[in-house]
Amino acid sequence: MAGWPLVPETDTPGKREPEPPEDDATAVSGTGRTAERPLRSPAFRWFFLGRSISMTGNAMSPIALAFGVLEVTDSAAWLSVVTSAAMVPMIATMVLGGGIADRYRRDTVLRLTSLGAGLSQAGVAALLLTHRDPVLLLPLCALNGVFQGLTTPALRGIVPNLAAGRGLQQASSLLASVRNTTRILGPAAAGLLTSFAGGGWTIAADAATFLVAAVCFARISLPALPPRAEDAPTMFGELRQGWQYFSSRPWIWTVTLAFALFNAAHMGIWQILGPVIAHDTIGARGWGLVLSARGTGALLATVVMVRLTVRRPMVPALSSMTLAAVPMILLGTGADTLWLATAAFVSGVVAEVFTVVWETVNYTHIPERLISRVGAYDECLSFASIPLGQLSTPLLAAAFGTAAVAVAGGGVAAVAMLLPLLVRSLRRLEVNRGSG
Repeated sequence: MAGWPLVPETDTPGKREPEPPEDDATAVSGTGRTAERPLRSPAFRWFFLGRSISMTGNAMSPIALAFGVLEVTDSAAWLSVVTSAAMVPMIATMVLGGGIADRYRRDTVLRLTSLGAGLSQAGVAALLLTHRDPVLLLPLCALNGVFQGLTTPALRGIVPNLAAGRGLQQASSLLASVRNTTRILGPAAAGLLTSFAGGGWTIAADAATFLVAAVCFARISLPALPPRAEDAPTMFGELRQGWQYFSSRPWIWTVTLAFALFNAAHMGIWQILGPVIAHDTIGARGWGLVLSARGTGALLATVVMVRLTVRRPMVPALSSMTLAAVPMILLGTGADTLWLATAAFVSGVVAEVFTVVWETVNYTHIPERLISRVGAYDECLSFASIPLGQLSTPLLAAAFGTAAVAVAGGGVAAVAMLLPLLVRSLRRLEVNRGSG
């Protein structure tokens, strides 16, 4: 999902303002950016390495934090409070992070936020290892959430600084492949390390990945930004421009709203009701197989998307996303492990295909100087519904039954994916051209 600010320009929806042409094989502005083959760029390789390391830690963190907090408090309520202490500041600071990422060099933003996240996670690890009062965890988790909120827009915006043309989709696919690999292997590694050494030491390992990533990002050197004019708008003025651009592009904000509905239903049903339903049907082992099947499908999709391109990809990408609602519906019908795992595998495939397509469309059609701000509005609004979905789903299930809520929520999620296709400019978006 994405959004971008309104600035004076004459482009029609889906058209990017002209930029100087580039030779596909040459580096750009000292960044080492290579249009068609991002892995040939030293800057992209350092970014790819840093992201791979930090994503490994991110995949381990939820299990480590859960067991670490439970070791100290033996309380599910405390776990909920600690988790929310990071989630709320993360969502709240995303928009500000978009303004910062478009105003300052994104490589500098990433190394500073990674350093901050590493230090705050190290503090969490120290508190868990010394069994301190869990109240002390809250400010550190909130600080970590702030750093995550500032990091996310910079991550979205830096890829067009390091790749161009068709290399944008390849870069997105490579990063998504690592993300899904870590989602499969990271939880298993976290479980082993946590059972052997405890959640505190696993959080310490996560802190180390942030610090190593900061070192990798320090090896990236983007060109200095041009001096700001004396009459240049303030950061809040730039954020206002970002909102105007975002709100004036129906092909962006309709997808954002669609995913706000989808995320509320999916996170409430799949993450909250899913384990409850599985406990009474397929059991913990079956549920684990279902989750692994989804991760495997996502990984397969990213490998395929490195090579596959479609001229106008948004129609097939959004249409296929209706299949991501099928596992929620099957949960409500009491399907067995095989059917759920098959549906989850397909869901993983279509979700990652859409992710790669959407990132590539954004990189291609949104002016680079605005991409972090628009992306921040997109992600903030599409994520803001998640707490609502997680809190309301148990109440709805108590009133109408878990099966009915799962089936109805899956239907709502499927319909939400089709609504943006009513927007003509979205259906006509193309990605099989260079960035000029």
